[in-house]
Amino acid sequence: MKIALLGYGRMGKEIEKIALERGHEVVIKDDGTKNYDITNADIAIDFSIPTAAFSNISNCLQNNIPVVSGTTGWLEKYEEAVNLCETNNGGFIYASNFSLGVNIFFELNQQLAKMMNSLDQYKVSIEEIHHTKKLDAPSGTAITLAEGIIENSDKTAWELDNKTSDDHIPITAVRTPEVPGTHTINYDSVVDSIEIKHTAHNRKGFALGAVIAAEWLKDKKGVFTMKDVLNIG
Repeated sequence: MKIALLGYGRMGKEIEKIALERGHEVVIKDDGTKNYDITNADIAIDFSIPTAAFSNISNCLQNNIPVVSGTTGWLEKYEEAVNLCETNNGGFIYASNFSLGVNIFFELNQQLAKMMNSLDQYKVSIEEIHHTKKLDAPSGTAITLAEGIIENSDKTAWELDNKTSDDHIPITAVRTPEVPGTHTINYDSVVDSIEIKHTAHNRKGFALGAVIAAEWLKDKKGVFTMKDVLNIG
């Protein structure tokens, strides 16, 4: 495939490495200048910044280029992207996290939420830890985890750094140098705690998942998720 990398920071460079190893060609490396013709690519992978993501996705879909996006912090326009995809008969995948392990973790989180829902003595919370250059908080992955709990429990919403509302899920966001991403779900009671945790050791897992998603999406039409790519859930 001929790949356009929309966002050429640390993740973009890691994706480039994986893509080349898997026999693909990177024909566009956008570092924010937007001085490129997207139609030169077969598919685009967007790991840009929140303020650029929707514009990048729109440009792809309007030019019949399928796009995989892992940028977080822009989801107030997600439904617009879905409508654009459907209007233009395009192909689109958004994921808050493309790591294969994290997507299995999402499923574990939902199953655990179902089991814990009737046990009122346990209070659920989420902690996410990322590198200091991450621009959004909480992480998109933490939000996805919170949404998975909400869908399978009596919780109604999530809140950042707020532990006062019983029907809300508190999320703590920590920023520290050189941490690719750690997410912990904790169910705490007076007598014990139950915890599930995913720790990324490097960015390679995210990059590999994004390339696998792009390989899967090529020549498909519609709006998909990593559940479709991995055939899970």
